[in-house]
Amino acid sequence: MTLEEATGEIKRMADLHGGKLKATTKFVLDGDTIFLDDTVSPTAVTNDDGDAECTIKMSLENFQKMMSGSLNPMMALMAGKMKIEGDKGVAMKLSGMF
Repeated sequence: MTLEEATGEIKRMADLHGGKLKATTKFVLDGDTIFLDDTVSPTAVTNDDGDAECTIKMSLENFQKMMSGSLNPMMALMAGKMKIEGDKGVAMKLSGMF
């Protein structure tokens, strides 16, 4: 999976579930950034870096596994395959969008 494909997946997710998170989230995937701003309508998804209420760090490979359903977000967190910084409540809401 490329950064562009991952950005597309998050955009698709935002189009389906936008307005439910009401927060900003930054995904750092192998050092590249995807910024999700659900405080605006329509929800904005960019590759810009910015301050976010919650930052999720993981590899593109593990992100792809999570999006396909072969990696459970809670198991990824417990196994150290995903790290969460900032508001954990936002991350919990985000898990319902995946």
